[in-house]
Amino acid sequence: MEMKDQRDIAADRATLWAAILNPEVLKACIPGAQEVTGTPQTGFEATVVQKVGPVKATFKGAVSVSDMVEGQSLTLTGEGKGGAAGFAKGGARVHMEDIEGGTRLSYEVDAKVGGKLAQLGSRLIDGFAKKMADDFFSRLQDAVEAPADGAGDSDSAGDGPAAEAEGAAKKGWFKRLTGKD
Repeated sequence: MEMKDQRDIAADRATLWAAILNPEVLKACIPGAQEVTGTPQTGFEATVVQKVGPVKATFKGAVSVSDMVEGQSLTLTGEGKGGAAGFAKGGARVHMEDIEGGTRLSYEVDAKVGGKLAQLGSRLIDGFAKKMADDFFSRLQDAVEAPADGAGDSDSAGDGPAAEAEGAAKKGWFKRLTGKD
């Protein structure tokens, strides 16, 4: 299964680059991640719990980073084993370019599954894989983007200051953590 997409993110390339190589950010962005450890140089190890259709499994796997051109592109390649549920392996080629107001992140993902997961059918697996990729890049975008203008502003109308403050607390947490503006 192959898919490609892109998103425009309101953050500079340096911030986005730092985030995508940070194990804490990866843990927060990977749906179902229980643990992510490692470095870009040695690779990452992850434990992820996922339910695909009727099959729920804990996957333990490794992800390596290659073809790194700092601030521009990289390739993530990984494989995870979920015991009787089967395995998943694949890779993502990620490219970043400057655009007005931020960075355009483009990605191409290639994934394969085997075991019980493969028996679920390609339509279910393809839909699940697309949702996982969309969720990951949405969470990454939320992590690096600064709060929207006026977020937390007590004079603004809308759903109220409590809802705005909650949105501001969720967005841009990586920037606050690293002190990047």
